[in-house]
Amino acid sequence: MTGTENMRRVATASFLGSAIEWYDFFLFGTAAALVFNTLFFPGSDPLSGTLLAFATFGVGFLARPLGGIVAGHLGDRIGRKKTLVATLLLMGGATALIGLLPTAESIGVWAPVLLVVLRLAQGLGVGGEWGGAALITVEHSPAHRRGFYGSFPQLGVPAGLLLATAAFALVSTLPEDQLLSWGWRVPFLASIALVAVGLFIRMRISEPPVFEQAREAGPVTLPVLTVLREFPRQVLLSAGIRFADNVLYYVCATFALTYVATELGLPRSLALTGVLIASAVELVTMPLFGALSDRIGRRPVVAGGAVLTVLAALPFFWLLDTGSPAAIVLAMVVTISVAHAATFAPLAAWFAEMFGTGVRYSGVSVGFQLGSLLSGAPTPLLATALLAWSGGAPWPVAAMIGVAGLVTLVCAVLAGETFRGGIAAPAPGPAARAADAG
Repeated sequence: MTGTENMRRVATASFLGSAIEWYDFFLFGTAAALVFNTLFFPGSDPLSGTLLAFATFGVGFLARPLGGIVAGHLGDRIGRKKTLVATLLLMGGATALIGLLPTAESIGVWAPVLLVVLRLAQGLGVGGEWGGAALITVEHSPAHRRGFYGSFPQLGVPAGLLLATAAFALVSTLPEDQLLSWGWRVPFLASIALVAVGLFIRMRISEPPVFEQAREAGPVTLPVLTVLREFPRQVLLSAGIRFADNVLYYVCATFALTYVATELGLPRSLALTGVLIASAVELVTMPLFGALSDRIGRRPVVAGGAVLTVLAALPFFWLLDTGSPAAIVLAMVVTISVAHAATFAPLAAWFAEMFGTGVRYSGVSVGFQLGSLLSGAPTPLLATALLAWSGGAPWPVAAMIGVAGLVTLVCAVLAGETFRGGIAAPAPGPAARAADAG
């Protein structure tokens, strides 16, 4: 097998596995926006039920840093491939069990309790997934194309959202009673087949040579502690860089579903269609932004996306408020496939380049998942609360998006540029830290 063929296999495996993981994770968010308030919190008024459903959605983020720490330790000690297989099984099993879960009507308070437990398991799985999927691709990539190939695991996010939204758009065509009785379970149970495909593909790829070389030199005993001791600046900056893509994405892809249906009184399928189209377009724009970061650097691309995030926040809601299907699709496409793609596509390569090989899985996972916890977890819940506080006016939510964009912009400017450096870093220490800081 040639190097190009092997690289294509690795990139494809990383993309498909990541897409399956994110399908499972986003499926919960879509269900929380559309049906979980009725199924698991039936005694609440619509607003309170939505807040509680989004709270269970946010619980998954609490487990993501822990999942990143555990998977990071295993990935740096025993290998990227074995760890990725474990995260896929954990995520797929939790998702399938959600599809079998009795509702509050059947088992009362135990229904939301079990829902939270399974959401925590999902969080552990996806918390360990991203770092491995990113590294197994970036560490295999030729130096001049790390941004491009590194965008493939990033593509799993819009692909997973596309699959999850399409699945719910399909079952949402059922009559309301059928949707609430059995229809909502089908997308969750479909995860069983997707995980089987993902496992078959992932078992056929090899460990990156750069990791094998580092392992031969001797593994780091406690990679997470080494990261926190020697790379604290990179961890904090990578977490801050994540604010724009997290807040923007979860407002547009999750909160907006509720906003369009509840506040504007429009069919839920309208917002779902907008998300579907935007996710499909992002499958094209994401690799373009990744490739652009190989030419001009990671920092300019992410900073540009952060500026666009700030500028697009209010116009996004203005377009939604028109009620026009074309305007709603336009709002989704600009925010998701342009602003989000620019802030997200280069991150796999950029974060991988910040850390030494022996602790890289731990470093990228802790930074990435810390950013998710701080910015992604509270977004749907906070956006819903802000909307209630303002009496239905969306400007506080737009302001929240703007602040997130500014946080990312500042952190991107402060972070060192890395795209011209190598990733075959020596064992962690002052020399490695200086080299990886760019």
